Amino acid sequence: MSRIVRVELTPLFVPFHEHVQESMKGTEGGLGMAIGSEEEWLGGDFVICRLTSDDGKSGVGEAFVWLPETGVSPEQLVDIIKKSLGGYVIGESPFNVEAIRHRMDINVNRSDVAKGLLDMTCYDLMGQITGRPAHDFFGGKCVDEVPLAALIALSDAATMIDLCRTFYERGIRTFRLKLGRSIENDLEIVSCIREALGPEVRLRVDYNQAYRQPPEAVRAIKAIEPYGIDFAEQPVAASNYNGMAYVQQRVSIPIMAHEGCFSLQDIASLVKMGGINIVGLNSERPGGVTNMLRAISYAEMEGLGAVLHNQPLGIASAMHIHIAAAKYHALGHAVELFGHLMMEDDLIKERLDYSNGTATVPTGPGWGVELDEDALEKYATGPTVVIE
Repeated sequence: MSRIVRVELTPLFVPFHEHVQESMKGTEGGLGMAIGSEEEWLGGDFVICRLTSDDGKSGVGEAFVWLPETGVSPEQLVDIIKKSLGGYVIGESPFNVEAIRHRMDINVNRSDVAKGLLDMTCYDLMGQITGRPAHDFFGGKCVDEVPLAALIALSDAATMIDLCRTFYERGIRTFRLKLGRSIENDLEIVSCIREALGPEVRLRVDYNQAYRQPPEAVRAIKAIEPYGIDFAEQPVAASNYNGMAYVQQRVSIPIMAHEGCFSLQDIASLVKMGGINIVGLNSERPGGVTNMLRAISYAEMEGLGAVLHNQPLGIASAMHIHIAAAKYHALGHAVELFGHLMMEDDLIKERLDYSNGTATVPTGPGWGVELDEDALEKYATGPTVVIE
């Protein structure tokens, strides 16, 4: 059986497209959202991981971090993997993801993003070794294309309507609206967009912790309840689980956690408290593919929806598409992938197929994408760390 003999970690920064940076300047706080961060957001910080087996096969993975949300930097991810977590994959088979995860969990508390990066890379390596697409390891794909959602940054209502119409013309029928400037402004935005796009489109909203007091969050959500909202994301502070429960128990719109939900235990705790009725997932939450699959199964068992959404580069975008295709019937919501529109490069040699409001499942082994080595070198912010 193939064994992992080498771990490579490269931190990098990929700027937003110039037109994205310019448009962001005209949005709320220059960030396009109501989050109270003072951190300038001009692009994405990532870590690319490569695992190599003793038969010469290599798999790749990717983690996207932003300090106001994930609370860790690329350098911190590299450091914990170099000093500790990497030792639990060296010598192991990439197929032994359960054993690897168990060893990481009993030896290192939390660090879910770093653990997830290694876990994700194992699945691509499995595919490279067997010649099979990654979705085969999730039960096989149910569809060849997955529907996409569009992210609409917080701005004035007219600008947000124009953005929605642009994406609508590209086949998008689900929109995530950034809200949280005020209850009155939220209502104006949602009502105007619903009127402009009609009843057939699906709307989801994201407050980015804007309403620090739970009763105010309740008022904000109740104000938009008549407009057919699929779910409301992170209305109160990320750490305020009691506040999330207070809100969810008083509104009819399902609540989803994001900034405050990084592990399976976080998800289970929020569900048991009655704090969420939908589970939000991505390549960093709740820590890799293995935990994401567990979370989707848990959400399905509890009768909850699940949403995949992120702004990743090409590797993690392909991962989300594979999972969405395999778990299509369990999700119930369009996938939101926006990295290819925001970042000036996706670090893969052949771009993924986003057309007619859908993403096509990549073919080929593993994630079905190939890392662009020249782009990796161009955007690297430090040397590649090697663990053997």
